[in-house]
Amino acid sequence: MSALTWAVAAVVTDDTGRVLLCRQGRGERRYALPGGRLRPAESPVRAALRDIHAETGWEIELVDLVGVYHLAAPGTATAPAGRAGPLPDVLVHVFRARVAGVRPAADPPPGCRLSWHPPAALPEAVTPLTRAAVTDAVAGHSGVLRDVPGASGSADAAPPVRAAGQGRPDARQPPEQRGEAADPSLRP
Repeated sequence: MSALTWAVAAVVTDDTGRVLLCRQGRGERRYALPGGRLRPAESPVRAALRDIHAETGWEIELVDLVGVYHLAAPGTATAPAGRAGPLPDVLVHVFRARVAGVRPAADPPPGCRLSWHPPAALPEAVTPLTRAAVTDAVAGHSGVLRDVPGASGSADAAPPVRAAGQGRPDARQPPEQRGEAADPSLRP
């Protein structure tokens, strides 16, 4: 059983609707949403404001919660319905946010290469969490609960487990009304 880690991230947009992504490290690293881990006794809201400013230099305004995403470790088996499975490796609160200002308030630390991308034209090398969260945020979803495969690299995000405020999904509804991403690359 792995330890539970709580983290935060945000789909940060500018006035034109582009999304801020960070590509860390060197070589074949993937793009990801800005964010980080919660400190002891820190709220997700406070952690998001602190971590995103520290990572990007941008002051942001949180708009709402897109959802809580469970990052499953590669090789983690899913427990049968009704049974408790292993603890998730990471639970990420993903917020919808916008930049406050026309330029960063501070220089970002070295190691994170920031870039802006239209949501419909994300780079191919994005994390599964990033692809799922941007799709959900752009679709206007809030309160999504979603399992996302971990660092295996080849799988994309699974459909949401449940979207807040929605009843039982009806197969006759469009995917976005059932709490699923309409983007076929996000389907299992």
